Amino acid sequence: MTKTDPAALEGALADLAAHRPVLVALDFDGCLAPLVDDPSASRMLPGARDALTRMAPLAPHVQLALVSGRHLADLAALADPPLGTWLVGSHGAETGEVGPDGLVTVPFDLAPDDAETRRSLIAGFEEIAAEYDGAHVETKPTAAVLHTRRATRGDAEDADRRADAVAESLGLSPMHGKDVVETSVVETSKGEGLEALRARLAEACDVGPANVRVLYAGDDTTDERAFSRPGAVDLAIKVGDGETAASFRVSSPQAVADLLGRLATHLSV
Repeated sequence: MTKTDPAALEGALADLAAHRPVLVALDFDGCLAPLVDDPSASRMLPGARDALTRMAPLAPHVQLALVSGRHLADLAALADPPLGTWLVGSHGAETGEVGPDGLVTVPFDLAPDDAETRRSLIAGFEEIAAEYDGAHVETKPTAAVLHTRRATRGDAEDADRRADAVAESLGLSPMHGKDVVETSVVETSKGEGLEALRARLAEACDVGPANVRVLYAGDDTTDERAFSRPGAVDLAIKVGDGETAASFRVSSPQAVADLLGRLATHLSV
């Protein structure tokens, strides 16, 4: 059962903070930054930035991570997270971290067949977007995304159905988020990305993965793959409305900023 009781959430945050190591992993859009019509205008709320800045020096036993559907470079540029933050982009397909000289990425190359499928997928999505005002296509190293936030509701629904058909014709599974249809040519998810981060932190701190505690907060349907994946998350926080497998719910990115401030205080004790 998903809880909204502030006292219960405060107790969960205090319990999490009593353990080491801790992975504090967060979605960006709709979680650290309010959703906006222009994706390039997304910015982290000041309160959230202040909290992350307070937690960053506690590494390696407190590790920050941003886990997003965005292209990794886009995520790093818009979020501008603290030094040492681990980054997961494209729903787990891209990984990197914020180093002293900027973003450090882990190289990723598609197999030739997958690269050809991606080209066909992009072409199909672009053909759809050209027919609807307010629709556009975003390309990622492993995926294509049809955005319909600026389209009318009827056009968005029609475009989504057509995007599903394009993906399925290529043997791919479309993934629906808020006003987006995203399809990857390789199997990835935020849940898998979090599991990899848990293992990485365990290795860095010379403990078993089961000894790492993980907090994850997100607002979209794609975050449910993390909330519901066994062993991926210890404290799951859903931001906003909608059905969820998360154990707790908060109302908005501002509420996330507030809870991160309290978590930073707990962790600093």
